Amino acid sequence: MKILILQASPRAKGNTAWMAQEFKNAAEAAGHQVTLVNVSHKKIAGCLACEYCHTKGEGACIQKDDMQELYPLMAETEVLVLAAPVYYFTLCAQIQAPIQRMYCVNKPAQVKKMALLMSSYSPGVYTGAMAEYKDICNYWNVADAGVVTAMNDEQKTDETKSKIVALVNNL
Repeated sequence: MKILILQASPRAKGNTAWMAQEFKNAAEAAGHQVTLVNVSHKKIAGCLACEYCHTKGEGACIQKDDMQELYPLMAETEVLVLAAPVYYFTLCAQIQAPIQRMYCVNKPAQVKKMALLMSSYSPGVYTGAMAEYKDICNYWNVADAGVVTAMNDEQKTDETKSKIVALVNNL
């Protein structure tokens, strides 16, 4: 299976980046083709709501930024993995721009499943992010492959790694 991981932590050795890398390692070991993109290092603007994509653009966004690199990857992927830190009650801003910019294509054509990896140091902050993720799965009519979260003492542990490997094995 082709898997695309959109990793949104600006910290290269952060907890979310670790989770994304562990997912990639497990998925490649299971024989999947995996691309991991750190979207926090990309220049991706938010949607302008200009409707160019749905009028003159025929599904193409008028903005020509680093999102252009993601559209072809997303068009080919069968499993989309969002890996994002939760700073304040929802998925971080770095993952929001690519999510919102998918408006121009409505749904990546080949995506059949999605998974979510989240980390946070704050208790009780996953509810909003989970709701958004579930709504995307429902709207795109794709299967929820699973969610792995890592709070404080769960970060970068063998137990969290085992949960990630189990998620990959259920794909």
